[in-house]
Order: sequence, then C-alpha cells, then structure tokens
Amino acid sequence: MTQQPLSVGDTAPGFTLRDQNGRDVSLSEYQRERAVLLVFYPFAFSGICTGELGEIRDDLGRFESEAVTTVAISCDPMFSLRAWADQQGYFFPLLSDFWPHGQVASDYGVLDETAGKAERGTFLVGRDGRIAWSLVNPAGQARDFTGYHDALARLVHT
Repeated sequence: MTQQPLSVGDTAPGFTLRDQNGRDVSLSEYQRERAVLLVFYPFAFSGICTGELGEIRDDLGRFESEAVTTVAISCDPMFSLRAWADQQGYFFPLLSDFWPHGQVASDYGVLDETAGKAERGTFLVGRDGRIAWSLVNPAGQARDFTGYHDALARLVHT
C-alpha cells in the first residue's frame, strides 16, 4: 500500500462501479436508504476471499437488512466476478474496480499498486456519508466481522 487507509470519521469517497451483472451501481444509490458495508478483497477465486465472502453469503441477514447493505469490491473484471458469483452463489453485489484499475481502492487507501490488487479493507459507511467503522487486514489474514456487527448495532441505535 502506498497510502493510509481512510479512518473512522472520514468522508467516504463516492463511486460508481459495474456489478457482476453489468449494472452500474453507485455508493450514493445505496446510501440514501441505509448504511453500506464496503468489503474490498484481493482476488476472485482465491481461498481466503472465497471464505470471507462465503461468510457473508451464509449469514446474509446480518449483512443485508433494512439497516445495511453490503457490496464487495475487487480489481477483477466484471466477467470474472460473474463467474465467481455464479459458482459460489453470491447474491449480493460484487463490484469491479477494474478500470481505471483500482481507482476506488486507491481512494479508500487500500490499493496495493505493486500487485495491482485491493487489500482486505472493510469500511462501514453511515447514511451521513462518513466512515463509522473500518478494518484493514494484512495480506494472508482473513478479516473478523465481529467489530462490524458491533459497529452496526451502535450506528443503528444512535
């Protein structure tokens, strides 16, 4: 990583990216109704990423509700994301930050420019557009979503 990840209280940069079905999706579109969990991950079809997104899929009610929606973002092309979503049964948005390559990951401070991939950055964006919780894990270390669940509970009850 060449820059510092965004922190709690920072304004979340807006973006529009294409999902695995070819539809343009913007942060502001989701943010109007509820908080948004942004899950940046390195690569589709990789072991740790498959496990992490499988955790979201298997407990979707805690990641997709009236209070929050979840989007996963990588630098993979849209067609790779579609194949992976179909294979794994991911029915939440997988967004392609392919071109300009890694721009959104860079805006959030989680682009590994040398490897051309997003780091494991996780950001909970409140309806006010500010980051309410964040976690960035080092390469090779799966994230623990416990902090997210606690932060979402605080965000919903304030």
